[in-house]
Amino acid sequence: MFCHITANWRGCPLVSREMAVNRMAGTTRESLNIEVSLDENTYEAGIRVTDEELASLSIERDAFHGEWGIE
Repeated sequence: MFCHITANWRGCPLVSREMAVNRMAGTTRESLNIEVSLDENTYEAGIRVTDEELASLSIERDAFHGEWGIE
């Protein structure tokens, strides 16, 4: 998906977050539609995920390069 987005904004200076969102949202390909919205919330920096929180997630490795997953 990222390769299609960056190809869509090739040659366009991204002078604002709104422009970046609009260029991403305008990206379409056959069977690919990208929905984008600008999240203007403020988030606290430095929050760490504990090993217990990470272990509680339902994450399944794919057969194709599953070894690239979380160790």
